[in-house]
Amino acid sequence: MSCGDPHETDCSEVLDHLYEFLDKEMPDGECTKFEEHFEECSPCLEKYGLEQAVKKLVKRCCGSDDVPVDLRSKVLGRIDLIRAGQAVPEQDVAAPDLLAPQPGPAPAASEAAAAAVNEQAKK
Repeated sequence: MSCGDPHETDCSEVLDHLYEFLDKEMPDGECTKFEEHFEECSPCLEKYGLEQAVKKLVKRCCGSDDVPVDLRSKVLGRIDLIRAGQAVPEQDVAAPDLLAPQPGPAPAASEAAAAAVNEQAKK
């Protein structure tokens, strides 16, 4: 996605690192570049607002839920593999599918959480 206008920081760079910005995991100088970009670019600002709202929804709906240790380690392991540039199998046949939707009262929050995990894993 790009608004088509030239910016000091390209839209694709902003969107590729949006979760790092949202999670405050980037240096202050980089944050300043992103904030300036959002002031200039309404499509990126809209995407930022949407992702911020999803993050708040997930926190509100799932913030008090305990994450199973095996799920957390599997998700973090996949993120590490992706960051290292290694292929990640779609389904680990040796272990139960820990990323499959679980029955529960908040399916919208579960879908949002799964989307957030998938987006984080792409980094």
